[in-house]
Amino acid sequence: MIGHVSLVGAGPGDPGLLTRTAIARLRAADFVLYDALVDERILRYARRARRFYVGKRAGRHAMTQNAIHALMVRIARRGLRVVRLQGGDPFVFGRGGEEALALQHAGISYDVVPGISSAIAAPAAAGIPVTHRGVAAAFLVVSGHDDEAFVSAIAQLQPDGVTVVVLMGIGRSMAIAQRLIDRGWSRGTPAAVIVDASRPEQHVWRGTLDELSADAAPVAGDGAGTIVIGDVVAVGLATSVAHGFSRAIGG
Repeated sequence: MIGHVSLVGAGPGDPGLLTRTAIARLRAADFVLYDALVDERILRYARRARRFYVGKRAGRHAMTQNAIHALMVRIARRGLRVVRLQGGDPFVFGRGGEEALALQHAGISYDVVPGISSAIAAPAAAGIPVTHRGVAAAFLVVSGHDDEAFVSAIAQLQPDGVTVVVLMGIGRSMAIAQRLIDRGWSRGTPAAVIVDASRPEQHVWRGTLDELSADAAPVAGDGAGTIVIGDVVAVGLATSVAHGFSRAIGG
């Protein structure tokens, strides 16, 4: 009997933002292969499962992607239920697509359980709407860890009326801001950095693109970070503060 693999999105961090289906998959799992940014509180749903850390952070890989593929296939072929748990959504700058193809090629049944992406959840938790009538009618989600890919993504982007949300770019925030300035974005464009979105330790910085390019945004901890650039940052919602999700660290 061949088992089954569920590619599950863990959301931005807060266990309360998990879907009911994600919780059901975790409770039924025999094995959970989880990433670096998955909150320990989420893993508690998988009480009967064996847990394996397979996370990858910058310069620190617990396991190669091919090794993760092989491990999922090997466990499933033993007739067990596997949850591959990734932060956010597995198909948004995750390896969910590659993992689904590997499982498909190996003849292993699988399903995908979407999670709330930090591209939307992090700004929302900080009181920033990624679109807002009269301010921004579109938003671009882009990875920030590769300079060439980032420059390509923004090459034809006009600054007016568009919000840029950068994932995996905290370590390159100065360069990212400068790239946008070089493309004609105003130095006074509002910008925000959200770290550990939706968690009790969430930090939010608000300032300008110019300040971001000058390394004026203090970033604490080693958590997940999201950069938001555009006029929506200045909309001025205070929802996140009222609910105790964040505290300002500057700006």
